[in-house]
Amino acid sequence: MEHFVFTQMSFVRSQTLKILDGVTEDMADQVPEGFRNTIRWNLGHIYVVLERFAFQYLGLPLQMPEGFKEHFENGTSPLNRHDSVTVPSLQELEVLLNGQIDRIREALQHRLDEELAQPYTTSLGMTLATPQQFLSFSLYHEGMHVSVIKLYKAILSRS
Repeated sequence: MEHFVFTQMSFVRSQTLKILDGVTEDMADQVPEGFRNTIRWNLGHIYVVLERFAFQYLGLPLQMPEGFKEHFENGTSPLNRHDSVTVPSLQELEVLLNGQIDRIREALQHRLDEELAQPYTTSLGMTLATPQQFLSFSLYHEGMHVSVIKLYKAILSRS
């Protein structure tokens, strides 16, 4: 039987991907007034953070396309874009996001309770010490960004 965290991650990711309906490449790159990021940035950021949470802290290889850290890591913004690195299309982001959960399930399904040598404390002050804790916290993180994407979509649809 599949562990509940993978069931929840698959559900959340399917909701994230549904939000892409009706989002154009142009809309994905617009920064709503008063904000500093875009729909594309939020999608890339979701991917980058989960990739780090699932693999980096266990010392496993990350599947991080060129330029993702520069474009989508914490503290980055399209307002400070690095023109030397190509930004992925929505289709490329969708493919990456779509395959990420299965890769994580394959790598971590038997390691969920493994204690990390060095626990990680998030910027919000939550300490994570096992893969299960990282994956569970990622649901909160992705949900926050899905909410922002919904907001941006609503604002940009009115423009």
